Amino acid sequence: MIKHILLSALALAGWITPRASDVYTVTTAHLPDTCGYVRVALPADYADTGAYPTVYLLNGHGGDHNTWSTITNIDSLATVHQVIIVCPAGLNSWYWDSPVDPTMQMESYVVEDLVPWVDSAFSTAATSRQRAITGLSMGGHGALWLAIRHPDIFGNAGSTSGGVDFTPWPKGWNIPDRLGDYATHTKSWEEHTVKWAARELSPGTLNIIIDCGTEDFFLGVNDALHRQLENQGVDHTYVTYPGAHTPDYWRRSILPQMQFFSLHFGN
Repeated sequence: MIKHILLSALALAGWITPRASDVYTVTTAHLPDTCGYVRVALPADYADTGAYPTVYLLNGHGGDHNTWSTITNIDSLATVHQVIIVCPAGLNSWYWDSPVDPTMQMESYVVEDLVPWVDSAFSTAATSRQRAITGLSMGGHGALWLAIRHPDIFGNAGSTSGGVDFTPWPKGWNIPDRLGDYATHTKSWEEHTVKWAARELSPGTLNIIIDCGTEDFFLGVNDALHRQLENQGVDHTYVTYPGAHTPDYWRRSILPQMQFFSLHFGN
């Protein structure tokens, strides 16, 4: 414990230079280009003999595997929290398997290709309780969607400014390309929201943290998800902070999420 606290203090003070994160490609049959790009950040003192928790950070619409590294220093976060941080390219996918585009099967890519690759390439603690997944906007939706549907893989989940119910925006963010037109595929749209998936979530299944800015256009749908989880008896942390749907908000909001995950990892 003393060593970890000292390491965290030194990293925050800038006395430890984090190793630079690297970009990798993961072979897959589930995406258009047969490979998925992913940026991985390791703790500065990473050792192949360790067993590190893993945090998957998902980007929002229009972003990619580099998005989080432009918002915050993911290398320092990895060092401070002694975790491996994995940032896959989301490809405007909303992180499901598209029912109308067989070339865009992002959910299958994450659970069948990406997670196994990370566990084979790095020294991870390869259990659901030592994995977390979170993201911003589209990535917040994706993180909760994947964790709710695959609690055997992800035991900890978060969302910051998440589009947890996108049905109020029937023409937005390439969703018609992934689900079809809202007017003719209404049921499919509803069934691909976190709001719908969370109906099957049992108390005690996941450790969950959700936040949203008080000036964010997604605030209403996040409030609604919070009330839904309360009514279902699903324990979760829900926080609103001043701010809008901006990188400045996410630069601040990711910090308590990382602290939340570290607490549940036991770090």
